[in-house]
Amino acid sequence: MKTKKTGLVIAIICVVFTGCASSRSGKVYSRDQARRSQTIQMGTVELVHNVLIEGTKSSVGGLAGGAAGAALGSTIGSGTGKTVATVFGAIAGGLAGSAAEEKVTQKDAFEITVKLDNGSTIVVVQEADEVFAVGDRVRILKDPDGTTRVRH
Repeated sequence: MKTKKTGLVIAIICVVFTGCASSRSGKVYSRDQARRSQTIQMGTVELVHNVLIEGTKSSVGGLAGGAAGAALGSTIGSGTGKTVATVFGAIAGGLAGSAAEEKVTQKDAFEITVKLDNGSTIVVVQEADEVFAVGDRVRILKDPDGTTRVRH
C-alpha cells in the first residue's frame, strides 16, 4: 500500500513541475503583458539554431524527491537498518527529484537571428512552437518589460 501512495506522490510532483514551468513561447503572454503596447520592428530571419532552454532548478524537486525517497526507504528493514535506508532514500530521492524537475521543465527552443530593416542584427531565443526559416519576413515585438519575441 505504501508503494502505491509513494507512486501517487511522485505522479503529483511531476504534474506540479510541469504546471509551474513558465512559458518562453512567442505565442504566450503573461497576465502583466496583456493590454500593453509593444514596439514592433520588421526584419528577415538570417539563421535558426535548435537550442534547449534549461529546466528550473528550485528546491521543490529535491524536497519532493527527498520526501518520496525517505518514504520508500522507511519501508525497508527495521531498527537501525530502517533508519539508514530512510536516510539514504531521502538523499537519493532528493538528487533524483532535483534532476527530474530540471528535465521535466526544460524546453526545446530556437535561437533566431534576425536582420532588422534598420540594418542592425538581433538574436532571440524562444520556445520551438512556431517554425522559422532563413529568409522569412518576421515581426519583432518588444514589451516595455524587455520581453522580445519573433512572430510571423
